[in-house]
Amino acid sequence: ITYIDGNKGILLYRGYPIDQLAEKGDFLESCYLLLYGELPTKQEKHDFDRCIMQHTMVHEQFARFFHGFRRDSHPMAVMVACLGAMSAFYHDSIDITDPQQRMIASVRLISKVPTLAAMAYKYSIGQAFVYPRNDLSYAANFLRMCFCVPCEEYKVNPVLTRAMDRIFILHADHEQNASTSTVRLAGSSGANPFACIAAGVACLWGPAHGGANEACLKMLQEIGSVERIPEFIARAKDKNDPFRLMGFGHRVYKNYDPRA
Repeated sequence: ITYIDGNKGILLYRGYPIDQLAEKGDFLESCYLLLYGELPTKQEKHDFDRCIMQHTMVHEQFARFFHGFRRDSHPMAVMVACLGAMSAFYHDSIDITDPQQRMIASVRLISKVPTLAAMAYKYSIGQAFVYPRNDLSYAANFLRMCFCVPCEEYKVNPVLTRAMDRIFILHADHEQNASTSTVRLAGSSGANPFACIAAGVACLWGPAHGGANEACLKMLQEIGSVERIPEFIARAKDKNDPFRLMGFGHRVYKNYDPRA
């Protein structure tokens, strides 16, 4: 599905270079490619996009489910719980041995995870949940659900929309990483797709995996201003200082990271 050459800085989805997919396509096109092995035709792309965007809603009970968490709960803890709970709502797509049910579960996960993630964010800041709007693009819909408030009109910034869409593409797959291994291990027991993905998200939470992104953001907040950058670079160079610059270097890419 994905090919990586860390020494040459190569990342391919189904044989296509990641830079071409990010520059010329959108996230849902990459989803189709990863699922089916080939880029979609114009009609296939239209049908796939429509299928995803028609299933962005989640059960209304999820709103009450969120109220069982503290407001300061870690978002990843909430997402693990919500993804696991999806198997309690979609009984018709939990047989991992059935290819059709696996595909239905995949569509549901692609369409509903942004809604659940936006709900987790809204709950953490004490704001009302925002329903999805299926006339928007995948990335624009997610941004609107995160930042729209009922008391005023919200217009999604097209620059941020394109950036978010590219972020989704660049993080869509990365070969046999820790969370992928976790999903496959859980799947080997016959667990349903939602439980398997919940396990993968739990692994992604780790500071040596997806949690590194969180550590990078915390570091930027600690730096605070441009004037303090030299101070932190000096600390990073000091072998006696335990401080580390987060977000630089990669265990796989020895030359450069093609996602950059």
